[in-house]
Amino acid sequence: MNTRPVIETPNEHAALSVTFNQDASRFVVGLDSGFCIFLSDSSQVQTARVFNAGLGLVQMMGNANYLALVGGGRSPKFPQTKVIIWDDSKGKIGLELATLTAVRGVQITKSKIAVVLQNSVRVYAFHKPPTPLAKYETADNHLGLCCLSDKYLVFPGRTPGQVQVVQLATDSVSIIPAHSSALGALQLSSDGELLATASEKGTIIRIFSTSSCAKIAERRRGSEFATIFSLRFSPLGNMLACTSDKGNLHIFDVPNPRRPTTGSSTSGGSSNTESTNRWGFLSNIPFGPFSDVYSFVSAPFAIGDETPLPSPARAIERGDNTVLGTSRPIKGVIGWVDDTTLVVVGAGQDARWEKFVIKQEDGKSVLVREGWKKYLGN
Repeated sequence: MNTRPVIETPNEHAALSVTFNQDASRFVVGLDSGFCIFLSDSSQVQTARVFNAGLGLVQMMGNANYLALVGGGRSPKFPQTKVIIWDDSKGKIGLELATLTAVRGVQITKSKIAVVLQNSVRVYAFHKPPTPLAKYETADNHLGLCCLSDKYLVFPGRTPGQVQVVQLATDSVSIIPAHSSALGALQLSSDGELLATASEKGTIIRIFSTSSCAKIAERRRGSEFATIFSLRFSPLGNMLACTSDKGNLHIFDVPNPRRPTTGSSTSGGSSNTESTNRWGFLSNIPFGPFSDVYSFVSAPFAIGDETPLPSPARAIERGDNTVLGTSRPIKGVIGWVDDTTLVVVGAGQDARWEKFVIKQEDGKSVLVREGWKKYLGN
């Protein structure tokens, strides 16, 4: 009998990171060999670049040809302490930013670059050479949480659970005491006027106005703790999508006094009655999860079959796997194609793309999965 262990053969390329551009028309995947840009609506490859080494993070600047790159994976292309601004139209490095500690995240616009470190966020002017503009201290930010728009820069505060909101025109900083535990997710709306937050507990999602820092709404994902994978506002800002390690995609109504209510027949949204009455008469109890507002539609999405690995935060706490792309693959990254269509994309070797559509059936909103594929196999 042959008792020798099977020699593992190299698997196909693994996706180390997934991010959408600002309007979610495209998503870019950092690979162990370079990067690929896909069209969100069809998951067709638009651009592929081979570096023969890993990129643990790739971030697009809207629909421009500039991308922010950070090395990652088992064989990183660049050091963890460097951000590369890649000019894809010329096929060469445009700018370089060096840091003293490992980069955990990057955000980029036409005028600014925000580099996220474990305990600070540093802002640079987007020109050659890049000029330092500001430095902000934060609590431990293992996940690299940060959002950058033309108006606002948002990132964790110095105290776990707090959010710092910087108005870029005036450099004024406001503090939002969003949660009592450490932050797990942050997301700005497309116009930058709304901010969604979730803690590491993953049960409650809160929505704030960035201009006034006032809480606009609170939505309950569930009663059990969960790791929030992704938050994303719809283009109109009247809905918020959420994924977690529970394997469900939730969509919530978002009240917004600046926008007229479009109604479920046009936007795919639903009334609060449909969202809160899941518990029937128990919804009349004026406290606890029964009276909270839940998602008005939800559907399962594919987390995929991956070898269990520690989360980035847990890996860093243990002192191992600090290189981007070597901890648990990111899953459930959300992008809205339009106001009723969204896609969910995951990284890893079992990297999947799924498309969901909000439809009306018998007067009720439903969330239907219209297609899926393993996009790296194309």
